[in-house]
Amino acid sequence: MQNENSFSPYQKFVIAVLTLTQFSVILDFMILSPLGDTLMKSMNIKPAQFGLVVSAYAFSAGISGLLTAGFADRFDRKKLFVFFYGGFIVGTLCCGFATTYPMLVAARIITGLFGGVIGSISMAIITDIFTIQQRGRVMGFTQMGFGASQVLGIPIGLYLSNAWGWEAPFFLVAGIAIVIMILIGLRLQPITGHLALQHDKSAVMHLWHTIAKRNYRIGFSATALLSIGGFMMMPFGSAFAVNNLGVTEAQLPLLFMVSGIGSLFVMPIVGRLSDKTDRFWLAAGASLFMMVLIAVYTHLTVNPLWIIMVLNVLMIAGIMGRMIPSMALITGVPEMEDRGAFMSINSSLQQIAGGVAAAFGGMIVIQKDKFSPLEHYDTLGWVAIGVSVICIFMLGRVSKIVKAKTSKTVMQKVDTLIEV
Repeated sequence: MQNENSFSPYQKFVIAVLTLTQFSVILDFMILSPLGDTLMKSMNIKPAQFGLVVSAYAFSAGISGLLTAGFADRFDRKKLFVFFYGGFIVGTLCCGFATTYPMLVAARIITGLFGGVIGSISMAIITDIFTIQQRGRVMGFTQMGFGASQVLGIPIGLYLSNAWGWEAPFFLVAGIAIVIMILIGLRLQPITGHLALQHDKSAVMHLWHTIAKRNYRIGFSATALLSIGGFMMMPFGSAFAVNNLGVTEAQLPLLFMVSGIGSLFVMPIVGRLSDKTDRFWLAAGASLFMMVLIAVYTHLTVNPLWIIMVLNVLMIAGIMGRMIPSMALITGVPEMEDRGAFMSINSSLQQIAGGVAAAFGGMIVIQKDKFSPLEHYDTLGWVAIGVSVICIFMLGRVSKIVKAKTSKTVMQKVDTLIEV
């Protein structure tokens, strides 16, 4: 008999395909940060305009998620997955063919309309296929797409960019995504268990009933706060490294590769810890660690590359150390019949909050000319720290909701056994 905490061969395949999907979607988004300095110089755009390129994806992804939330529990999750992933591939190709700033913004909007929903569908698939005791490890593995994008995707993308122009990385992402799409079509089974539990006659009512639940709104708020801190600083990371810390364009791929390797080691460990310890306290401790590193990093000046690498690895450990247990905790909030809608709204708010943060960050950060140091990046750090403090308190409320729900489920099972 298989242990309920171990993974079946099919579950391992699902983890693998979701991780690969995350890799492609995250790479498409993450590649903008290391290309930021190159794009600002080649298209002659300012930090505020680059912030709009980042936020255009986030805002369109958020709007798309809200529009599809009411329908998310009314279809086979595999069909939804294939439809939106196909649109994401088209949007990514449009980014590669963009030749002007307005075209690039439009392409990012198209990519966001489809790509922004993929994460919520993945989360719904995870909650349908895996028990809550398994989800921390699953999150740890699927979030390895983040690390893999830095170890493999971003360095390769930067080398391609240096050789053939900034458009080349987008064609790389599209090629990878097409291979993954074939795997999804051939091997992923239909996921329809939630369809029998639907009671709302209209998509609008289902969306409204999901938003109207107080516990769900607390979960949404925690996710939005988690997103704000990271999105605020991330788009300007490469420009800060090049113009403030003395990292050369040739050294950037190595910096991202080392940071990614560090995250690949950290994420599975955090995932296991998340399933064995109290997720709230793990997220709270990692948040405090991250806040200290943000305060240090955003006040750095020119330093040896190895010091910058070490601080980047530690900061990513803090970010992932809070993100994995937090998201695993939040998946315990919705009931099965609401998971698709909950995850869509949750992902939408995450994207919209990130878009607001990126745009806000673009207004704070100033660069006098293409080669001047970024100014006020340290201010962004203090704002991110303040938001993280509020986020800890909100995660505490989510933890109480999930624990109460788990206790209720256990009592219902005991009562059923007694009756039998």
